[in-house]
Amino acid sequence: MTATDLWVRRFHPAAGARTQLLCLTHAGGSASYFFPVSRSLSPDIDVLAVQYPGRQDRLREPGLTSVTDLADALTEALWPLTSRPITIFGHSMGATLGFEVALRLEKAGVAPTGLFASGRPSPARTRRDTTYLGDDRELLANVRALGGTDTSLLDDEDVLSMVLPAIRADYTAAETYTYTQGPRLNCPIVAMTGDVDPKVTLEEAQAWREHTSGEFELVVYPGGHFYLNEHVPDILDRIRAHAKSI
Repeated sequence: MTATDLWVRRFHPAAGARTQLLCLTHAGGSASYFFPVSRSLSPDIDVLAVQYPGRQDRLREPGLTSVTDLADALTEALWPLTSRPITIFGHSMGATLGFEVALRLEKAGVAPTGLFASGRPSPARTRRDTTYLGDDRELLANVRALGGTDTSLLDDEDVLSMVLPAIRADYTAAETYTYTQGPRLNCPIVAMTGDVDPKVTLEEAQAWREHTSGEFELVVYPGGHFYLNEHVPDILDRIRAHAKSI
């Protein structure tokens, strides 16, 4: 198995598509979160759903506790896929990871066509939360409060013992991330957020503007941290429109 196969899931391969969408999930999430997105966008857009280590078919691997380490490994795995334009969509921790991957790609001369940064403060405004330092009960309470995971699965002790290490690793990566001052992206950024998201204010979302020399747009939806679950059709329409404009 290649590094690309390890990191990327193509649920509905669209080799004939002109563009690709790299999808990066939230802390504790998995590639399958984007299965419906892949189904909806194929065959016009080839969806590359990223599988972080420590979950599902990568369950036996230890989770990575650093966004930098995740970005380094993922960027290396993406090289065989860079012959076609790549747009990046990341939610929550995935938005920060998407930003770091975009920086690495641009530095290597492979410019992403855009970054959709969802449900996350801009890199320079990232909060220093400490949920990852709490015990299992506190960590799971936070996961349940945000509402993005099927929490009924967390009531199964066997399932919980399997997924908890990955959740903690992701929270550690997300909450210990430190932005290093450097060049701005050249690609456009679309920041997306829910209007009552407890994890990001409108000002923190607007601050993504500081991280690109290209075009910027802030899109605000009704909802909380997982607002996107209620607004999938509109979000996909925006992605389709972006792909057509490339």
